[in-house]
Amino acid sequence: MPPAAGPAPLPDQPPRRPGLPPMAWAVAVLVGGLVFTGWVAHREWRDLNERAHHAQQVLANTGAARLRVPLEQAASLLRAMQTVFLSNDAMDQATFAQYHANLRSPLPERAYTSVAFARRAPAGQPLADQVSYRYEFVTPYRANTALIGFDMVSQRANLAALLQARDTDTVVMSAPFALRQTTPEGQNPLGITLRLPVYSRGPTPTTSNQRRAREIGALAIGMRLQPLVETALAGPVLDGFRVRLYDAGATTSVPFYDSGTPVATDARMQTRVLAFGGRQWRMELQPRPMPLDLGRLEAVLTGGLIISLLLSALAWSLTSTRRRALALGQQMSTRFRESEMRFRTLNELLPALVLLASARDGRIVYANQAARLRLGDPTGLPLAALFSDPLLQHRASDPATVGNDWGNLEAVLLSPIGDAFWANASIAQVDMEGDAHLLMVATDISEQRELTERLSYQATHDALTELCNRREFERRIEQALTERKARPDPEACALLYIDLDQFKLINDISGHMAGDQLLAQLALAMRQQLRGGDVLARLGGDEFGLMAFHVDAEGARALAERLRECIESLMFVWQDRTYTVSASIGVVVVDQNGPTLKDLLAWADTACYLAKENGRNRVHVYREDNETTRRHGEMEWASRLRWAVEQDRLLLDYQEIVPLDGGDAAPSVELLLRLRDEDGGIVLPGAFLPAAERYGLMPAIDRWVIRTALAHFSRLHDTGQKLGTCAINLSGASIEDEGLADFILARITEYAVPAHKLCFEITETVAVRNLLKVVHVIERLRRAGCLIALDDFGAGMSSFGYLKNLPVDMIKIDGSFIRDLETDPMSRTIVSAIAQIGHQRGLKVVAEWVSSQHLSDALRSLGVDYGQGFALHRPERVVFQRPEPPRRLAVVR
Repeated sequence: MPPAAGPAPLPDQPPRRPGLPPMAWAVAVLVGGLVFTGWVAHREWRDLNERAHHAQQVLANTGAARLRVPLEQAASLLRAMQTVFLSNDAMDQATFAQYHANLRSPLPERAYTSVAFARRAPAGQPLADQVSYRYEFVTPYRANTALIGFDMVSQRANLAALLQARDTDTVVMSAPFALRQTTPEGQNPLGITLRLPVYSRGPTPTTSNQRRAREIGALAIGMRLQPLVETALAGPVLDGFRVRLYDAGATTSVPFYDSGTPVATDARMQTRVLAFGGRQWRMELQPRPMPLDLGRLEAVLTGGLIISLLLSALAWSLTSTRRRALALGQQMSTRFRESEMRFRTLNELLPALVLLASARDGRIVYANQAARLRLGDPTGLPLAALFSDPLLQHRASDPATVGNDWGNLEAVLLSPIGDAFWANASIAQVDMEGDAHLLMVATDISEQRELTERLSYQATHDALTELCNRREFERRIEQALTERKARPDPEACALLYIDLDQFKLINDISGHMAGDQLLAQLALAMRQQLRGGDVLARLGGDEFGLMAFHVDAEGARALAERLRECIESLMFVWQDRTYTVSASIGVVVVDQNGPTLKDLLAWADTACYLAKENGRNRVHVYREDNETTRRHGEMEWASRLRWAVEQDRLLLDYQEIVPLDGGDAAPSVELLLRLRDEDGGIVLPGAFLPAAERYGLMPAIDRWVIRTALAHFSRLHDTGQKLGTCAINLSGASIEDEGLADFILARITEYAVPAHKLCFEITETVAVRNLLKVVHVIERLRRAGCLIALDDFGAGMSSFGYLKNLPVDMIKIDGSFIRDLETDPMSRTIVSAIAQIGHQRGLKVVAEWVSSQHLSDALRSLGVDYGQGFALHRPERVVFQRPEPPRRLAVVR
């Protein structure tokens, strides 16, 4: 800056009138300056205290948030362990510890004591005094062996938390209590327990009744309060406050934690409430004595005093002599330049990019050190040239609009050498030395943008295959459908649903790591078959989806065939084993407006199912035909069946199995399943059982029948407890359930039903298909005393060959032979042979479909022991499900 020209000599002044002496003016100015300085210093002191109080409030909020973190982490760990039980409730100590280790608990090691499972006994009954919750599994085991067998009901704090968690399926926190584990010396023995109920294997229960019925126990995490609080609040919170924690539900006002540090006498106490798990903790944070930063206050006082003295001196000089005024003016000018140099120095040290441009031509005249390091030397360049967006370049070069709405604008800036980065920029118009300038302040936010983009990518893509996930895939399909509706003549597109065949075998043989590696390689191979604009996604497990644009039916089938051949040709090698995999692909061509996302996914799933049903490793294009209609009907029945089970609309009928020799033994029955539809009509099993078998609902239905029959065993038949045997059918899917035998034996024990009165029927086809599993289940049930019947005998290809290997008590001849007994000699011969072989094996023989008395007589003559059919007994509703007869009102005369 060029030196300022000296002031022009003043003209002669007329004689001044007598007034206040110069010293009086100086004193007045000094007093005024000190008063103003005191006022400014008072405001600064008040602002300083307010800033300190605000910082304390922020720190108190931070403390409450940090204290919640380990509680949330513990709750997440409990929820994960609950999910494990829903998928596998057959648990032992080693499995429990392994699952816990796999979850990698993030909890502080000092605060965390144990994760335990307490089994509820007896199960299925309302909570009462005789019910116990004894710890059965715990980890780490060695440090918590004292908990094994301990009944949590004996601790009222634990019981209160358990009662609340049971009906709401939420994590509940107990009140602070003394832990049973050994407390380190010098540490507070108090702790808390977080609890979450555990339900039996199956879908997550949604109602209170379901939760109570399926509750098998509870999970618990124990934590010591002192290390929990000190770990969570370590650092600024405990350094800045004396912290006391109170349990809002406690009957006493004694804190369960007190950091015990000294506090400032005049500081305002901060109070926060932490609500978690059904309880509230009140946090009292009393600030500790902390020195205030008085630098600015001292600067204000010092500067104000100096300025007041200078102003006083200036007033004295102006009222005394011109020479003194000139000297003082030169001194002030020098100090002003020094202040400007200090401002520039401070500006140079700022981490933000500061640029100054002329408002006339928009060229940069100044850049601070941070700007020069990031942009090079931009001096002389137009300010607008820093922006990569042409619209922002135009706005920055327009003198009429520049500086308006430029606050915190995110934009891409360019250096003179072409480097680009994201910045948060603000531009304002300022006047400096009488000239208009543009002041731009920018902060580099490239790392923040990169983090945001990374999080967005992770939210929309599958981590294993780096394909779109299901949510993003469905969003893009909906977007495409919306765009099609807006176009008058939209092009056709296609949705491909890809399901790998027998992928579970690879997981079972080589483990999930091999399966994950195979999925990643398949995703890479399928990517190479895509066209521009196609969207490939992993929908979950071994299922993929592809949205192909600008393609007709022929092109969609060709694309699907290329993908199928690509998958089939992939040779996957894992630990000296080579695998090949195939895929079934369902194709839906979208060539008309109107379908919704739900329609497309349902159609694609139907087409994929038909591809699998037709032999797998093939492509099936969706079309409306009888097979598709049947598939939709089964899907609808599956939905109605789930609804019927939830609404308890399944019914049981019984049909008596009658001795053909006319004996009067206790009656035996077979239970028959029925369904009451929405209109109250009765639906026979032939309408809904195929759908139940197709969609894996039979195990749940079989278990419902077993549980319901055993729970009301004395109210199945009119004879009550005198009922002979009750036959219950078991499906093939139930036989493959490893927990079936345990379930049956547990229900027998729970409802105290004599095992010899139960007969479980297994069809010959299921027995032959799953011989090893069937024999294992049969032997366990027979050891308990149950009877086993081989149903539909004779319908298979190898009936007599397998009969000697199956430990059964009864065979039921398939009804097709009984129906043609009087007209087909071969049927008569087969029935006679079955009866003879059965008797040689010591088995009872039952004939089904006995529709007339003539058939009954013929069967008796062939040696058949029992008969079952409409000619002998028509099915009746079980007693406990019959409607109650209307009560008669007595008439008083």
